[in-house]
Amino acid sequence: MKEIRAEIIAIGDELLYGHIVDTNSHWISQEMSLLGVKVVRRTTVGDNRLDILSAFKEAEYRADLILITGGLGPTQDDLTKPLLAEYFNAEIIEFPEAVAAITDFFKRRGRDMIPANILQGHLPACCTYVPNEVGTAPGMWFERNQTYWMSMPGVPHEMKKLMHDFVIPKMAEIFDLPVIEHKMIKTVGIGESWLSDLIKDWENALPKHIKLAYLPSLGHVKLRLTAFGDNKDRLKGEIDDQINRIFPIIQKYIYGYDAETIETAIGKLLKERNETVALAESCSGGFVAHQITTVAGSSEYFQGAVVPYHNQFKSSIVSVSPETLANHGAVSEETVKEMALGVKNLFQSDYGLASSGVAGPGGGSAEKPVGTVWISCAGKDFVKTKKLQLTQDRLLNIQLTSVALLNLLRVCITQEGE
Repeated sequence: MKEIRAEIIAIGDELLYGHIVDTNSHWISQEMSLLGVKVVRRTTVGDNRLDILSAFKEAEYRADLILITGGLGPTQDDLTKPLLAEYFNAEIIEFPEAVAAITDFFKRRGRDMIPANILQGHLPACCTYVPNEVGTAPGMWFERNQTYWMSMPGVPHEMKKLMHDFVIPKMAEIFDLPVIEHKMIKTVGIGESWLSDLIKDWENALPKHIKLAYLPSLGHVKLRLTAFGDNKDRLKGEIDDQINRIFPIIQKYIYGYDAETIETAIGKLLKERNETVALAESCSGGFVAHQITTVAGSSEYFQGAVVPYHNQFKSSIVSVSPETLANHGAVSEETVKEMALGVKNLFQSDYGLASSGVAGPGGGSAEKPVGTVWISCAGKDFVKTKKLQLTQDRLLNIQLTSVALLNLLRVCITQEGE
């Protein structure tokens, strides 16, 4: 089977200046990987005629499929459309159906149009017009010498809809796509090197057509299994068999699969058990509550949260005794234990979570340097604590504390505090 090669070109000065992060190219790469298409290069180019034309020429030499994002707005610095017309030696003409779609888009939203918006419906004569149902810049599809091009807006939700509605189905028509199956195993509470050592025998015994990739992120390690073959159902069965083999080895670290997050996994556990949780966050400053409430339906199990940052409110709100604070300090096992119990009682929840630490960059001491964090989970008849020694970076410490605290809750739920 012939390898299909794709190239992604992201256009816009704002990407090079760092004003906008190019999430589009990352997302497209993931989609191409799921289809078994190899992305051979990702290029970011500014709003410069010669640079853009050069990127087009190089991409056409390398790739079977070229996916372009950005530069399709109605202003003079949006160069993608006129330069595609120049590259393909095509006149820009009015596409009546494109103009009608743009006019309807503005009408439905009660907004006035300007001449520049009408001109968005003028496209290179050699392209196939691809309607953009959620924006004003149409997609443009080109074919030449068995190389295929798609130009899309840089607005992420517009690009994604064009990819799903047009590009991916079009690829299935044109290319002989390989059969490929992915499965992601999500783990937390164990580092990449420890995990790899734990599963090395299983990894070494994987069939040649099943590949394993380690994808570490903040506090998590994802294991991606990718199987190649000619029968999707068979590949899925083989991957499921491999997961059954590895599950007993790393069961206590697995919180979910594929798109599942630790927040959704915890929500599922709490709903299954008809239990609730509340939070008392000091050093994490409400970040854990934010994560929990990003999940739709979290009101079924999330009672509430407080951020008792000052010691006065650790006492008055979540009932930490002044003696505990005086004898052990805010950043201590004793304090987070009382915080977890206090917030559990305050919100009448099944579990109480607490954090207190030195987030940094200042405030550390020889005894409690920056990055020292205590977390706690109080349940029905137990209080579990853990000490973290994190980094010198404040934001990183908040994020790592959040992961650790959510994982502590997961462990307490699944292991009943043991």
